[in-house]
Amino acid sequence: MFETLSERLQAVFRSLRGQGLLSEAQVEAAFREVRLALLEADVHFRVVKQLLERVRARASGQEILKSLNPDQAVLRVVRDEMVELLGGDDVPGIQTASRPPSVVLLAGLQGSGKTTTAAKLGRWLADRGSHPLLVSTDVQRPAAREQLRTIGTRAGLKVHHPDESDAPAILRSALAEAGAVGHDVVLVDTAGRLHIDDALMEELAGLRDAAEPSEVLYVADALTGQDAVRSAEEFHRRIGITGIVLTKLDGDSRGGAALSAAAVTGRPVKFAGLGETIEALEPFEPARMVSRILGLGDVLGLIARAEETVEKEQAEELVRKIRRSEFSLEDYRDQMRQLRKLGPLDQVLSMMPGMGSLKGVDVERGEEELRRSIAIIDSMTVKERLEPSVINGSRRKRIARGSGNTVQDVNRLLRQFAQTRKLMKGLGAGPKAMKRLAARMPQLR
Repeated sequence: MFETLSERLQAVFRSLRGQGLLSEAQVEAAFREVRLALLEADVHFRVVKQLLERVRARASGQEILKSLNPDQAVLRVVRDEMVELLGGDDVPGIQTASRPPSVVLLAGLQGSGKTTTAAKLGRWLADRGSHPLLVSTDVQRPAAREQLRTIGTRAGLKVHHPDESDAPAILRSALAEAGAVGHDVVLVDTAGRLHIDDALMEELAGLRDAAEPSEVLYVADALTGQDAVRSAEEFHRRIGITGIVLTKLDGDSRGGAALSAAAVTGRPVKFAGLGETIEALEPFEPARMVSRILGLGDVLGLIARAEETVEKEQAEELVRKIRRSEFSLEDYRDQMRQLRKLGPLDQVLSMMPGMGSLKGVDVERGEEELRRSIAIIDSMTVKERLEPSVINGSRRKRIARGSGNTVQDVNRLLRQFAQTRKLMKGLGAGPKAMKRLAARMPQLR
């Protein structure tokens, strides 16, 4: 996700560190590199120009040049302006109508991910107490309505599927059912269309007028090039979008063109799709995203993910075990499984401050190590997991064969577990014990 842009921008700011006071020439050279990085990431040239004009206006004064940490001062200015570019610090959530149901209209180019986004957004709303109804008005693409019904049903959502072949009639039928049954939100998946197709754009405008939506969300594919900017501008001119959903941000994309859509329309990015699963949708928070791009991490986002995947009772039980020095291999395995639930390892690391640039880090090997360790522990008996001291030579061979690994792999896991348990014991004993433990175990510092 924005890997190329992230690497280029982080390299720019690394070059400023340790320079002491910066000259105007150094700052200007840094801005030229920022400009090139943004253009290479497919950010629209008008957006780049506007962004750098605002950055220069704030950074050209003596406050930056005479700052004790000028590299951090420049970074702060760039960070603040990039956040503003993406919608500011306070991006509003889904707006609701004064009288239910609230209608959310999803529009965009064909193949941008509207159907999947409708189901993801429906699941996200349902998890927060709403009772959404999904409906597809796409009568242009064969099986489009059936696709939404399949995905929505799999997500546990109600999908309206009337025996109609006219988009406005389908919409009226869905609104009638929502009012009768008590759905508070209707998510409308519209047909994908080119902004130059006047007939389809007029149909979309008609659906907007009939539905009187509280939200019109433009779904933009992060893999799309500069046409995403032109399309967003035209959709906004013709139907008046209220927000943007970026899809496929987990892919190997430059992403700058899709991000430019927020600047050219003046509408914020509200959601981001980060994977294929129905849960892979999250509110887009510009400050967190920019922090990750600049290598500053996203601790709040990491905490939010942990809260969603870790059950409170399990966490409290783990604390009790640590205090009683009862941390076992089963607990060790459970913690590795929880780590995998947080998402791909590269995404988790990118959310940690200072870990934004992962170039040179073998993330795939780290993922493989987690899988191997879990398989080894799964091959143990319950007694071996609770009392690792009983694992002798013959047991190690059996565990290695059962997990498809070598005895050396089993030995390495047991050493890592022993070190972790010592650390956990120190945590339970208090800060003084932790200091003594750290002095005896320099490899864990």
